[in-house]
Amino acid sequence: MKEILEKLLDGKISIEEAEKMLKTYQIDEIEDFAKFDTARHLRTSIPEVIYAENKDDEDLVKIIRHCSSLGNVMVTRLPADRYELIKPEIEKIKENSLIEYNRKARVLVIKNREVKKRGKIGILTAGTSDIPVAEEARITAEEMGCEVLIAHDTGVAGIHRLFSPLRQMLEEEVKVLIVVAGMEGALPSVVSGLVDVPVIGVPTSVGYGVGEGGFTALYAMLQSCAPGIAVVNIDNGFGAGVLAAKLIKQIIKN
Repeated sequence: MKEILEKLLDGKISIEEAEKMLKTYQIDEIEDFAKFDTARHLRTSIPEVIYAENKDDEDLVKIIRHCSSLGNVMVTRLPADRYELIKPEIEKIKENSLIEYNRKARVLVIKNREVKKRGKIGILTAGTSDIPVAEEARITAEEMGCEVLIAHDTGVAGIHRLFSPLRQMLEEEVKVLIVVAGMEGALPSVVSGLVDVPVIGVPTSVGYGVGEGGFTALYAMLQSCAPGIAVVNIDNGFGAGVLAAKLIKQIIKN
């Protein structure tokens, strides 16, 4: 936008040309398969995030290469075997970029600049099987500027394990809690009944029988009798991280 306005002031383009450029500059395209919302971060505070599933490797690399020229890049749902295949091409993109891949979360982050941390959130998992979803939430929140405290395996099967890490998080003045649970999905309800901060429940597809696929946990969180819980979709650590970061931004603003 600044470049367009400078050209207008210098008389290099007309008002009509400037108007047309301002209407179209927010959309950038790669060939015929990808369009980029270049102003998304300014408008929504959410960086450009690439969802890797159902994209072939060649297209995925092209998208990553283009996004890395604009700033930090986050790629979600990228399995380790796919990452190893495209890794040589990724390493060619920028010599000074920091490349981090988290196998549990299946998330790739390419950092061209440091993100300033403002505000704290806490993440609790019911069981060790919930860690991959929690890690996706952690990375997302950190890339959106949050400091994250995390504690694993604090579920209701051994409820005494919850109290110490939860107390520590509250002492650290976390403003939002993300609670990740599968099976019957009871942990967010328990936590919400103990704290005075918003709780984001994340149901996971961990469980047997009717609990398989995460629907039992989802329904339990939606039907919770403990008020103050927002619930995201099954296994949606990314969505939970974004929501927590947006809440933090509003809290700090006020």
